[in-house]
Amino acid sequence: MYGQTEVEILPPNYIRSIQLSGSNGLQTGNPILRLGEELNLSFDDIIGDEADYYYTIEHYNYDWSLSQLTKSEYIEGFDDIRIFNYQNSLNTLQPFSHYELQIPNSDTGDFKVTGNYMIKIYNAERELVFSRKFIVYQPIAQVAVAVKRSRELKFIDQKQVVNFSINSPELLLKNPEQNVNVLILQNQNLKTAIKNIRPQYTIGNELIYRYGQPTSFWGGNEYIQFDNKELRATTADINFVEVQKLYHHHLFPDFTRAGEPYTYNPDINGGFLVRDFRAQNPDIEAEYVWVHFQLKNYSPLDDGEIHIYGKFNNFVLDETTKLNFNEESGFYEGVRLFKQGFYNYKYVLLEPDGLLNEGFISGNFDETENEYQVIVYYRMPGARYDRIIGVGTANSVNISN
Repeated sequence: MYGQTEVEILPPNYIRSIQLSGSNGLQTGNPILRLGEELNLSFDDIIGDEADYYYTIEHYNYDWSLSQLTKSEYIEGFDDIRIFNYQNSLNTLQPFSHYELQIPNSDTGDFKVTGNYMIKIYNAERELVFSRKFIVYQPIAQVAVAVKRSRELKFIDQKQVVNFSINSPELLLKNPEQNVNVLILQNQNLKTAIKNIRPQYTIGNELIYRYGQPTSFWGGNEYIQFDNKELRATTADINFVEVQKLYHHHLFPDFTRAGEPYTYNPDINGGFLVRDFRAQNPDIEAEYVWVHFQLKNYSPLDDGEIHIYGKFNNFVLDETTKLNFNEESGFYEGVRLFKQGFYNYKYVLLEPDGLLNEGFISGNFDETENEYQVIVYYRMPGARYDRIIGVGTANSVNISN
């Protein structure tokens, strides 16, 4: 039924501060849009030479293989259009060009169908610069979601289990074992999503999913944050400030939280917000700042890598997020370029086998506040694409046994 799975293309280092969101602007990674809602994309090119960029939109199946639909079947109008809305930075040490795109626009209209989508950005040489996934749904089915503690005693204080049901009174779900697929997200992170879960049983028109281990997530811990909207001053997050070619903000050292008691720390689940205390238009007036991180771990690691992690780069681990051990200071240290603003982040371990361990540094707690979403896909018999017929949400603040 499906073909080759397509993955997102990561941006080069000169493309920064990518924000992809719906009209509410709350999700800035891989947003989930209601059919008819607008899509907003913005990013910076820190070369600052007013380069030409073009966008295309592709439609995908549940497993991110290309669907059989033609372009005219899933969007109104045309794509492969140049992004004309851009501005150059104003009064910043780091020059950059800021690009913005809104869909629908005069060339590209509304999305016609639900499903998985990807927006691709090309340069003037028609080279793919980066791509981002997003999801469009229509609320046909009712999706009830609840967060439970783990039924396994050894994980009862560390994991959160997602139970849910799908009720579709207006659409008969034929052969749900094969035709209904679900995607379970924690904090809108596609990279750690749980998929390929089948209904346990059916009551009338209602599909019931009350699994234990198969739909469980590590609870993790609240994100920590820094706020550098004030460029020149130290704060509760910033230990000291240096000015070289650009500003350098040195954060206070962070410490390993695994093994420590859980402490509630309000966060925005890994998100970020570009802002500048003194700017009328932060999109073009906010500075780019080198932010220095220090982590005090119990001892150097023999294997694996420590990275900073969050929506600031859509939960990607690369050389810009890696920390290295400094034998003189005894800290893991790293530096990364950020646009001024408020950022959530945490420290994670990338194990030698490539697996991500989010709780190694931060710990895992069932009390952690996490947001969960269950996305329901349905392919009608004989259909050529996977519809998304409902999205359910729940928050672990309401966790129960």
